[in-house]
Amino acid sequence: MNYYIVICAHNEESYIADTLNAVLSQTLQPKRVLVVNDNSTDKTEIIIDEFVSLNNYIIKVNRSSSTLHMPGAKVVEAFNEGFALLDDQYDFIVKLDADIILPENYFEKISELIISDPKAGILGGFAYEQDTKGIWKLNHPMNKDHVRGAFKSYTKECFNAIGGLKNSIGWDTVDELLAQYNDFKVITDDSLKIKHLRPLGASYNKQARYLQGEAMYRMRYGYWISLIASLKIALKRKKTILFIDTIKGYNKAKKKNLPFLVSQKEGEFIRKLRWQNIFKKLF
Repeated sequence: MNYYIVICAHNEESYIADTLNAVLSQTLQPKRVLVVNDNSTDKTEIIIDEFVSLNNYIIKVNRSSSTLHMPGAKVVEAFNEGFALLDDQYDFIVKLDADIILPENYFEKISELIISDPKAGILGGFAYEQDTKGIWKLNHPMNKDHVRGAFKSYTKECFNAIGGLKNSIGWDTVDELLAQYNDFKVITDDSLKIKHLRPLGASYNKQARYLQGEAMYRMRYGYWISLIASLKIALKRKKTILFIDTIKGYNKAKKKNLPFLVSQKEGEFIRKLRWQNIFKKLF
């Protein structure tokens, strides 16, 4: 089974060698690895060049963009720039961050899951992060049927059906909703334990504080689902300010009449799916 990996890297000198070594150690090797160096100002590019010189299937792409690390648009733009250089001779495509260490059998297992289920669409394992004592602990503040944006694998059929990745915060939620809309499954495997070297959200700029609510508006959640989702985020992260900022972000987006990420029909499906999940947990 053939697969491509697109790695998005911005100032990752402390981590990217570990990520690339983990890729090189895979029992099922990728056909091609595209590393998008997104305006790095540290030694990231030097490290990438060392790997490129030794491996003919690793390709570097330099990209100029803002130095701010904003969630959503920036990383998707980098991914899309790399993806545009690939052909369609793949069975699945991987969007990978440059601060990830994968188990050696990761993509072999992903390929097995795809082969075993014709409805497989988006697949991945679970992230573990080190605590202050150096112990690797599960950090997955979302539902167990969600794949973190840092390590997503898409079957070609699913990726084409959802129209690729949306250039917005919330891209790693709307992709799964659209996958289900198009009758594909989101599959997670808790045996695939991924080491995430940078804590979740640690490098996001403070300007991103309202963007989560903006994403909810643009995904056509509606006010009440957005309210419940905002409360859930705040409770899981134990930060009341997240609830306030998310609702403010939703209201700002509505006032600006920002364009939606999904069609009206897709929005109806998304709201119905969200309400079903809410009622399942309540009853």
